Amino acid sequence: MNIRETLFTIGKRKSLWSVGVLAAAFCFTALPRLNAESYDRCQRRIQHADHELHKAIERHGRHSRQAEHERAELHQARERCWNENHRWWDEHERRWHQERDWDDRDHDRD
Repeated sequence: MNIRETLFTIGKRKSLWSVGVLAAAFCFTALPRLNAESYDRCQRRIQHADHELHKAIERHGRHSRQAEHERAELHQARERCWNENHRWWDEHERRWHQERDWDDRDHDRD
């Protein structure tokens, strides 16, 4: 192996190493942002379902077919957040819960 081949091989290794370092840096900076976006989507999804349930109760009554449908939608939104992030947004308390402790009938107490 001559000097040119040696320098070329060393240059390729350095380039590969640099690309690897840049890829790792990108992954570590992108992951927290992806989690934050996921939490935001979850929160908005639950807020929307909660709002729709309140509207259905106001328009059709607490035990109406429409309110039951919106309760199911809220339950699904909470389940989805829990399955994706192991946390769920409580719109009434305006905070995240780390336990799967929601009550599907919590709006009946309002």
